[in-house]
Amino acid sequence: MNGVLTGSVLSALSTGLGAVPILFMAKSLTHRWRDVLLAFSAGIMMAASMTSLIPETLRSGGFEALAIGLAAGVLVLTLLEMTVPHIDLEHTKSGLQFDEKAMLIIAAIAMHNLPEGLSVGVSYASDGASQIGNLIALAIGLQNAPEGFLVALFLVNQQIGRFKAFVIATLTGAVEIVTSLLGFYLTSLFRGLVPYGLAFAAGAMLFIIYKELIPESHGDGNERISTYAFIIGILFMILLTESF
Repeated sequence: MNGVLTGSVLSALSTGLGAVPILFMAKSLTHRWRDVLLAFSAGIMMAASMTSLIPETLRSGGFEALAIGLAAGVLVLTLLEMTVPHIDLEHTKSGLQFDEKAMLIIAAIAMHNLPEGLSVGVSYASDGASQIGNLIALAIGLQNAPEGFLVALFLVNQQIGRFKAFVIATLTGAVEIVTSLLGFYLTSLFRGLVPYGLAFAAGAMLFIIYKELIPESHGDGNERISTYAFIIGILFMILLTESF
């Protein structure tokens, strides 16, 4: 219990850590650096899915559990995409009122974070909890940091104060703590759900990578450097995996 609580809190609050620079920097971020951050995050999540979640699912539940859980993760994210508006933080027009568009955007970002929290909680309920749980929490945390920065940057561009933007960005990540604990308790009570939960987490992460992170990192003519950042993210996560 202590492990999942610590891991979920640290991974969730990484969103706030990533937003810290907004308190000190100018209101601009080049397309190039934004795309590099997104691609690097995609690489981290890809490595976590392919080297940890999927192998552990195959070991504990076999291919059937992998296929069912993966499909469930993709389906849930698809439904979420259909009901929650997609937000392009870089290209959303500035000058909108906070109580109108910004609240919708904050809610959308928070909802998109829910499956990530489930991924962390389910990972801590697996047999190799101390290793795979810490690894997935780290992967989600590393992905949350640039996301928190981009959210805070968007809010500042909407004429919201820097400190308030920092607090709001942190809270959008904090929702992961709730879903992380929910995922942990459900899979702990029903042990047979663990491999399906791990595969669900992998499916959700793969959906986010291919549907969100990669397209957004390739939209401004920075495809080559984004590709390099993606590969570096994969290698970085594998290096951390081997170091555990």
